[in-house]
Amino acid sequence: MKKFLLAAMTTLIAASLHAAIQTKTIEYQQGDTTLEGVLVWDDAVRGQRPGVLVVHQWMGLTDYEKHRAEMLAQLGYVAFCADIYGKGVRPQNTQEAGALAGKYRNGDRELLRARVNAALTVLQTREFVDPKRIAAIGYCFGGTTVLELARSGANVGGVVSFHGGLDAPNPDDGKDIKCKVLVLHGADDPFSSPQNIAAFENEMRKGGVDWQIVFYGGAVHAFTQPMAGNDNSKGLAYNEKADKRSWEEMKRFFAEIFK
Repeated sequence: MKKFLLAAMTTLIAASLHAAIQTKTIEYQQGDTTLEGVLVWDDAVRGQRPGVLVVHQWMGLTDYEKHRAEMLAQLGYVAFCADIYGKGVRPQNTQEAGALAGKYRNGDRELLRARVNAALTVLQTREFVDPKRIAAIGYCFGGTTVLELARSGANVGGVVSFHGGLDAPNPDDGKDIKCKVLVLHGADDPFSSPQNIAAFENEMRKGGVDWQIVFYGGAVHAFTQPMAGNDNSKGLAYNEKADKRSWEEMKRFFAEIFK
């Protein structure tokens, strides 16, 4: 009996040592463009599980998104960090970031939709991802992007925008949304005008969308990002309380759509 227990304990210890958060860089295509994303999962979890697409802010795919993906993997999800800009295309400063993000946000929304849907396909086709239980989250530029994913009619359970832009060039696109929508927003975000917020709400209503907006008092733009500093007067700043509350709100949303 003692030998059996010792063997069992040894097996459990070995398994726990082996189990870890895994990452894998994946190249994929959208048209003629090569993109490079990162898949993150916990290899201690067996079988198919829900997948979460993570879309980056305007600086492109960075360690920030990879950290969020690791947090999702620790919750038992498979996370895939999308690359909207292309392999090796990473802004070196905010001027470059503004120009790159503007190319999609203010210019070619159809290309933005194509890029995010290409990333979605990568996640959906992983063998340990349940293709019927998929969500997408995004930060700032990425928040805008996951809303465009929803407007494209993508077959996902829900999207979560963290301080993303809410404007839509075509307000009628809300009618194509098939999933639930959660917007987590700074109540004092200077980059979202009352007119933009009202237009977004009207788009959701007209489209018959199952939607929610949660506002965080005292929070401005980029409230989940420590690299934004803590000076609200600049219009973007980290807010620890809003960061933690919004993450918990996302978890509750996932519990609903993945049940």
